[in-house]
Amino acid sequence: AKQVIKNAQAMAQAFVEEGYKLISGGTDNHLMLIDLRSKRVTGKLAEEALGLADITVNKNMVPFDSRSPFLTSGLRVGTPAVTTRGLKEAHMEIIVDLIDEVISGIDNENVVRRVGDKVQEMMKSFPLFSES
Repeated sequence: AKQVIKNAQAMAQAFVEEGYKLISGGTDNHLMLIDLRSKRVTGKLAEEALGLADITVNKNMVPFDSRSPFLTSGLRVGTPAVTTRGLKEAHMEIIVDLIDEVISGIDNENVVRRVGDKVQEMMKSFPLFSES
């Protein structure tokens, strides 16, 4: 549980350094809510594109959201799954870079595919199950 928090705080810091606005400015728990309005991307579009790149996130409304709950202006990202697989704080910056690459190239299928390939390659070292 302590590593989940460490990873979340490292990830939140990396998002801030990439220019993303986090609701509440950071996190004290396992997840963070990102306001995508400055990126001109809906939460739904980001969720779908990131899913195609094998990165699981959830669209989420943000305070004073003008979009419907079906579109949203935010994204909810958490660290329990990657922490369970063995990733540490140093990996969080890499994950944020991959997420930013997809959001920045949201309309480019080649970018999404390339990020998906990077995700698959990275996660080979962190399998869901060990064969023991």
